[in-house]
Amino acid sequence: MTQVNILLITKGHPFDRTAFFEMFDALDVNWTHVEQPAARVFFDTTLAQDYDAFVFYDMPGLAFTPSGPDFEKPSEAFKQGFLDLLDSGKGMLFMHHALAGWPAWPEYAEIVGGRFLYLPDSLRGKDCQDSGYRHGVTHTVSAVADHPITHGLPSSFEMTDELYLAEVFTDSITPLLQSNYAFVEENFYSATKAVKEGKMFDNENWHHPDGSNLVGWTKYYGKSPLVYVQGGDDPVAYQNPNYRQLLENAIRWVADPANIF
Repeated sequence: MTQVNILLITKGHPFDRTAFFEMFDALDVNWTHVEQPAARVFFDTTLAQDYDAFVFYDMPGLAFTPSGPDFEKPSEAFKQGFLDLLDSGKGMLFMHHALAGWPAWPEYAEIVGGRFLYLPDSLRGKDCQDSGYRHGVTHTVSAVADHPITHGLPSSFEMTDELYLAEVFTDSITPLLQSNYAFVEENFYSATKAVKEGKMFDNENWHHPDGSNLVGWTKYYGKSPLVYVQGGDDPVAYQNPNYRQLLENAIRWVADPANIF
């Protein structure tokens, strides 16, 4: 089986680097690592040619300050480069906190298929509450579709990981994985309280509509096959053999030229 060459993009959210890169060493892929903002130069169809797919474990476009997060708007050149890659069919896998990237660029949420909101915001013309998070959740992940990404995996498997109560654009994605956890406000903590008030693990007087239990999906944007996988917060998740198989399958699917739209 031919190894896939990926560009692995990180930065913007703390993580255990040793355990994370050990996980990618264990996958049957060739990976090149680049951090944001240096990664932005590769959003160019010529410079991206050496890579079969991009894998995102980053959270660009926001910086955390004592008073809360600052949002950065991407340059027009960067946005055009990103869209050119999608129009060329470059496969992309978005992992975990990549769902929160580029909060000042609405189209990024459309590309990924949803948005984790650190602050209340408007999405698709609707006012949305800030998103919720919960660390160390032991839950069961189940496949909701027969798909190459789930081949070789059990029909359901257990993970201990961080979960999000976030915005999921269910009308523009193809469901892949769901969780048996209840995505309701009492099971999560407010992101805004954490980043603006310094109150971790707090949901007092925070109200959020019930959310989707989808924790993985596929979609297309332009000609590109895309996957989002919500799992992957810490070494406990990284070391889960089913999670590793899921990532390898997802990378192979997005990198396969046969899956370009």
